[in-house]
Amino acid sequence: MTAHRELGHSGLHIAPLVLGGNVFGWTADEKTSFAVLDAFVAGGGNAIDTADVYSAWVPGHEGGGQSETVLGKWLAQRGRRDDVLIFSKVGMELGPDKKGLSKARIKQAIEDSLRRLQTDYIDLYQSHQDDESLPVTEPLEAYAELLKEGKIRAIGASNFKPARLQAALDAGGKNGLPRYESLQPEYNLYAHETFEHDDLPIVQASGIGVIPYFGLASGFLTGKYRSEADLKKSQRGDGIGKKYLNNKGFQILKALDAVADRHGVNQAQVALAWLMQAPGITAPIASGTSPEQVQELTKAMDVRLSAADVAELQAPTNAA
Repeated sequence: MTAHRELGHSGLHIAPLVLGGNVFGWTADEKTSFAVLDAFVAGGGNAIDTADVYSAWVPGHEGGGQSETVLGKWLAQRGRRDDVLIFSKVGMELGPDKKGLSKARIKQAIEDSLRRLQTDYIDLYQSHQDDESLPVTEPLEAYAELLKEGKIRAIGASNFKPARLQAALDAGGKNGLPRYESLQPEYNLYAHETFEHDDLPIVQASGIGVIPYFGLASGFLTGKYRSEADLKKSQRGDGIGKKYLNNKGFQILKALDAVADRHGVNQAQVALAWLMQAPGITAPIASGTSPEQVQELTKAMDVRLSAADVAELQAPTNAA
């Protein structure tokens, strides 16, 4: 069984891969989502990441909550609440009066999330994005109350600028305020320079955990998008084409192909294994829309890359 890793100093111990719940109730219907969740747990995973805003961007899904609702039904039907960790987030706009990280908003949002998740606590509650209209201490004050009430076990940050993240970490642990124990940034084999330059020094100095999103670059690092024609394979194809179908992207795919071939695994497994071995990273987040996809993703936890493999994979971005 794959060894678990502690997320910062939170006391939460997770497998090296976190399942992304953004697809639940969106590109994966309830039945498929249940099968995906079953496959993830069967493959050794134990942490699932969602958010109150998933999937408010879909027509008819205004107000969000679809992912949490599906996840809550699965938890209740499978009786799995005690052996999986639930990560959720607050802060994205769900409506004119439902946005940001004010104390009142957080106290309202947690009740809505708990109801949808059919649980009385969330293991990791994250600020989905910084609210720069507020001092960094205001959300921490709200989280302190929720921790005391037993509604959350630990807190994390996502999409914070380095200076604001450092300020929040400096404030945490003082005057009864809790500390962010994790960071959720964008980080993958294509886009890793910003995190390594701006955030990694803070992460390593503070000892917080990192659970990066877009670990597979919206599916590009699976290797299935290699031309304009391939973009029709997914609802996310247009964004992928504009962002990744360039010389840098093609060079990364070439390196992925070579390393995957040497190890007898697929490109997604290599891309995730690279993340799992990267300095400062606790566990990347990846999502799947079928149990078969998730079974393949969990196998990445068993891939061990050599220093030469890592150098080959990073050469295209280091040269860019």
